[in-house]
This record gives sequence, C-alpha cells and structure tokens, in this order.
Amino acid sequence: MNRSIEDTPIVFIGAGNLATNLAKALYYKGFRIVQVYSRTEESARALAEQVEAGYTTDLQEISKEARLYIVSLKDAAFVELLPQITEGKQDALLVHTAGSIPMSVWEKYAERYGVFYPMQTFSKQREVNFREIPFFVEAKRPEDVELLKAIAATLSDNVYEITSEQRKSLHLAAVFICNFTNHMYALAADLLEKYNLPFDVMLPLIDETARKVHELTPHEAQTGPAVRYDENVISNHLAMLADSPALQEIYKLMSKSIHEHHQL
Repeated sequence: MNRSIEDTPIVFIGAGNLATNLAKALYYKGFRIVQVYSRTEESARALAEQVEAGYTTDLQEISKEARLYIVSLKDAAFVELLPQITEGKQDALLVHTAGSIPMSVWEKYAERYGVFYPMQTFSKQREVNFREIPFFVEAKRPEDVELLKAIAATLSDNVYEITSEQRKSLHLAAVFICNFTNHMYALAADLLEKYNLPFDVMLPLIDETARKVHELTPHEAQTGPAVRYDENVISNHLAMLADSPALQEIYKLMSKSIHEHHQL
C-alpha cells in the first residue's frame, strides 16, 4: 500500500455523525488525523480522543500544517465560515462532504479544492462498513481527483468521479430513499404505540423490503392495496386515520402515487 497516501496529515473541520465515522475509518487505516475542530468542545474532544488527534473550538487555531482538510459542517455554517476555514491554507487541498453544495462554493476562497462525499446515513453510535459505501469525488485539479480517489479506495470498493450536478440528484434521491422512508417508520411506530403494539414486530418486514430491491427493481417489488387501488382496504385505512388529517393526506398521496406509477 502507498504509504505516502496514508502519511497525508488530515484535519477534520466538524465532528458530527459523518465526520466521526469517516475520521475513525481513516484512522483505522493508518491515516494521520492531526486535529479536529468543532464549535462544541465536547464533540471536538470526543472525536479527537478516538483518533489520537489534537482538538480546538477556535477556527483561528486550526493547524495550517495539514495537506488535506475535510470539512463536514451543516450547510449554512459551512458557507458562513468559508473565509475563516480557508484562511492561510493555500497549499492544502480543501474538500467538503455535503451532498447538495456544489464544488464551486470554494472558488473565491481556495486554490485546491474538491468534494469527498460518502453516500450513507451516519450516526455517531453506529459504526458502518465503509467497504460497501460508495464514495463520490470531485476536484478542481486532476491530480487532486487522483489523490481523493486513492484515499477513498483505501476505505471503499466503490469510488466514482462525478459532477456537482450529478451529486445534487444523488442527494435528492437519497432523501427519498433514506430520510422519507425513516419518517414512515416513525409514523408507523406512533400508530403501533397507539394500539399497544411493539415496533419490533415490523423489523422482519423492513428487512425483507430492503432485501427485495437487491434482486428486483423497486417497481417489481411494490406490493400492497394501492397497486391495484383496492378501494375497500384503502377506505378502511383512511377511516382509521380520521383523527389525524395529516396522516390521511400522506396515505392518500402515497396511494395515488403508487397506483399511478403502476399504470405506466
């Protein structure tokens, strides 16, 4: 393995869910994480301790010695702090990990810049297997694209170079697949609780639904009363949701969308 890649000194700006998982994965692969910045000392220290790094809560105190800065902040905070993040780091490569922010956001502030986007849902409490996670990279300079690809390849078998426009559509699709689906779990959990039923009874169904799309297209895998628009079942379900107009609307909208999708 190319030691020069792993000797790349890295600073993490941000210590949230994604940064925590990514920093730990790179650390386990032998990369040198020199420092972690977070607005809150507790988050900065917690991650720094796990990856043998220094930490700071002051943007002015971020090390200027790193060759790679991985910025993983909330979108609004990132854009607001850009001038301070980039200050004095002209020789380094700066990348962000956001799905929806274009690479061009760096243009006026940095010479070498790009995007390092692992597409997965991350939580601090759960470690993920990066080997299966697709990485999408982009950089202004071809040599930096190659560096980001090489770093990503130490973690994952699936590394792609894509444009900011493509990444935006990936992020939009991911919101449907992950965030909206999880919200459905939350709504279902509320319904089950109302009838004194545990959410755990749904786990085999959740797992099988996810497994099916490894072998069938989502269109082929679709089942349920809305496919054929079974009015008896649908009317019954809507009546059960009479005390929750918002849920009724979601049910109607989803059923209509499923039915129309299956008429194509």
